[in-house]
Amino acid sequence: MTVAVEGATRKGGRGDAPRPGLFARMKLSYEKHWYAWAMVAPVVLVLGVLVLYPLIRGIYLSMTDATSLNVGRTIGVNEIPDAFSFVGADNYTEILSGSDGQFWPHFTWTIVWTIVCVAFHYGIGLGLAMLLNRKLRGRTFYRLVLILPWAVPTFVTVFSWRLILADEGGILNAALGWLHLPQPGWLSDVFWQRTSAIMVNVWVGVPFMMVSLLGGLQSINTDLYEAAEMDGTTPWQRFRHVTLPGLRSVSSTVILLGIIWTFNQFVVIFLLFGATGAPEAQILVTWAYRLGFGQDPRDYAGSAAYGVIILSMLIVFASFYRRWLARNEQTAA
Repeated sequence: MTVAVEGATRKGGRGDAPRPGLFARMKLSYEKHWYAWAMVAPVVLVLGVLVLYPLIRGIYLSMTDATSLNVGRTIGVNEIPDAFSFVGADNYTEILSGSDGQFWPHFTWTIVWTIVCVAFHYGIGLGLAMLLNRKLRGRTFYRLVLILPWAVPTFVTVFSWRLILADEGGILNAALGWLHLPQPGWLSDVFWQRTSAIMVNVWVGVPFMMVSLLGGLQSINTDLYEAAEMDGTTPWQRFRHVTLPGLRSVSSTVILLGIIWTFNQFVVIFLLFGATGAPEAQILVTWAYRLGFGQDPRDYAGSAAYGVIILSMLIVFASFYRRWLARNEQTAA
């Protein structure tokens, strides 16, 4: 009894000991793992220059009225100082209240664009992955062909699609005319502009989803399928109770990445319609670019505010998404 009490006392004493502070822990970590700090330092420095400084600068500009007319610049030997002023949260209030008349329409289209594209990415990618996971003749050739849209540089793909979708002289409209079918204005009509943007983005994004899900399918134990088949299950039941649960961890990751990438997909829309084309087909990130670099005068403050809002939305979404996945995994366990 005495030994147990003394042991409990010693254990409690250790638990009650104050933890070292943050700087003390960092110093201790540096003394023990100085080589790791030395190897990480260049990466941290580059990230600080390329990410941290622009982020801080963007947050600062978003709380000013900076435009191309009042930002400091050098003309010859003359140096013009900054003339913009600090306005606090006025830009955010104007954007989120709908006073600019642009944020909520572009936000709604961005949400629709993201949901539709990611749904097609995942659905088509999963279907192709399941086909390629079977023993087919020429399976390696099919994999190479299906991964080509991902291997080709995006600007080459988008410019190729511009030739295909051109309203006059486009390959697709020429084929539709030969078949005596209507020829939509793929790059001029609002509805078809949005449709063509989704088509091109799906073409670009499906290969990544297919390859990721194919790796997940190959990691599922085939004994599970054999046991389920012996129990007399249907193909749909095997897909629902074996394939989807086996892909849960891969699916959660690729869907999260797909949503973030699609929400911020700048290249496809910018190259498909240009810097000033198709205003109704612009998503938030391309509209932010248009404010800052596609008009005169350039609205640096408004563009920066859009950027901060986009970043905030993605951080909040990613946080809730990860919590929802963790809660579902605990429930399933």
